[in-house]
Formats: sequence, structure tokens, C-alpha cells
Amino acid sequence: MDVLSDVLSVVRTGRPRSALVAWQGPWAQQFSPVPGAVGFRVVVRGSCVLVPAGAEPVRLVAGDVVLLPHGRGHVLADSPATPPTARPCDPTAEDHPLALADTPEPSTVTLCGAYELAPEGRHPLLQDLPEVIHLDTLADGLGELRTVVDMLDAESTRPRLGTDAAIPALLDMLLLYALRAWFDGARTGPDTGWATALRDPGVAAALHAIHRKPAHPWTVASLAALAGLSRAPFAKKFTESVGRPPMRYLTWWRMTTAARLLRESDAPLSSIADSVGYQSEFALAVAFKRQYEIPPGRYRRSFPLSPETRSWRAVRRGP
Repeated sequence: MDVLSDVLSVVRTGRPRSALVAWQGPWAQQFSPVPGAVGFRVVVRGSCVLVPAGAEPVRLVAGDVVLLPHGRGHVLADSPATPPTARPCDPTAEDHPLALADTPEPSTVTLCGAYELAPEGRHPLLQDLPEVIHLDTLADGLGELRTVVDMLDAESTRPRLGTDAAIPALLDMLLLYALRAWFDGARTGPDTGWATALRDPGVAAALHAIHRKPAHPWTVASLAALAGLSRAPFAKKFTESVGRPPMRYLTWWRMTTAARLLRESDAPLSSIADSVGYQSEFALAVAFKRQYEIPPGRYRRSFPLSPETRSWRAVRRGP
């Protein structure tokens, strides 16, 4: 599995929560900060403005996608001048305060929601993302993302047999294609940042190797050989771009993978230890407690075996 796919499979928990919202102007809705989630806004039709807390407004038109990787609070409105009238909305809450409204011809329709992250799921790849990612799906090279937006539009505005299963699957694709588009176009500087790391052939080769085979007895020398560099230059480049030295990242990824297996499977601890490169349950338990400050068994008992099912709902909002 490649690095981005691997990261998303590990840090996500449950299904994305979403709501189709029809707005009738003038309108403005405040969204609360949700630090443990990646928020998303898709403009299905019409236009609006997203005003991040403490930042300049971002104007959006039909087809635009916005990701809020760090769950930043913001206002979504028809105009920056329109004040929010409803109480703040938490897109991860069970009880959305977005009320139904009788708006036969709304001026704007948006798909709003959030992807919840595992408590320990702040992978540095996600931490490296900006507060707001704005993507114009009509731009060149974003045809795949535009297709997903069109399919979400069709499924959410004309529900059919299987829509409740289709929406979460399409939202997973939306997150993947949006992040791929950002990493393909990002320029975070000449030497640092995960976008740079994934474009650097040597560092990317080492990362892919760690993710493909976390149980392998990697060393700085063996990873440097994959990168085509000597040890010191490789270690320096890896640390500057990834944010951790190679061996520390390897240990961190092994523990992150072990945490996912503890949450999502009933595999015995000995099997999990073997799958992430530890020769005994005791060795895994020591490393796991060092990272998470809790023994693996107690960590497992704090999570249900199956991820919680997230529901999709259509709502309308108006004055």
C-alpha cells in the first residue's frame, strides 16, 4: 500500500458524517472547531463564501471543494457581511443544529461534514497540511475529483437504492482525491514538508518500504541503500522532510499500525507483535506504552471492535 492510502486507512475512524444543506439567502452558519476531525465542504450548486476564524474569506462556486484538515472553526455564508443567526454547528455531533426549512428553490446547496480521526491519528502527513485547502474541480488535472463531486451530487439530491452505502464510499474517495490533488500541486519549500518528501525519489522509496514492510528489520543503512544515498545525507534529508529521524519514524509507524490492529481486529497480541516487527508480546507492550502511555490490552478494551456507523442525512436551511 502507498503512503497516502496507508495513512488514511490508519488515522480514520468510523464513517464520514455528512449532511446535504439547502440554503436560502440571506444566510450564514457558524461551524465550531473540531480539532479531532478533517472537515469538508462541497458546493453542489450556487455560490457562497467560507470565512475561516481569523483569516480572509474564501469565495466558493459550484464544484468547489474545501478541506479543513485541522478542523478549524469558520462561517459559511452567502456574504462575509451576513452575521450567523443559528447556534454554532458541530459537524461531528449526533444532533445537527441545521434545521429543516421550507425552501423549494434554494440559492445554494452544499454538502457539509467531517472525517473523524483516531485519538492518536495525527499523522505528520496530515499535520503538515494548511488550515484550509481550496480546490477548483473545474481546473485542469482535477477531472477525477470533479467526477466524485458529480456523483455525490447525483446520490445526495436524488437518493436511490443503495444511497446510504454509496455516500460514505464516495466521501472516502473525495478525501483521497482532494489530498492527492493538493500534494500533486503543493510547493512547501525546497527542502522540507511531506509534499516534498513524497516527491523526492529517495525519501519516498524509504517511506514506501517502511509502510509496505513495517516488520522488516530496517536500519538507516538499508533504507539509505534503497534511497540511493549514503547514510548521513539520507538521514539528514529524511529528518528534514518527514520531521522525524528514520528509526524514530519506523517505530512510530509500527506503533500506529499496532494501535489500528488493536482497535479493529481481535488478533492476538503475539500476532500483532509479529506483524509490526517485535519478537514478543512483552517487547511490543513496552514500546506501545512508551508511545501511548497505556498498555496494549487496556487500549484495546477502550474501543469497540467495529467502527461506529455514521449516517448521512439531507437537511434544508433557510431564514
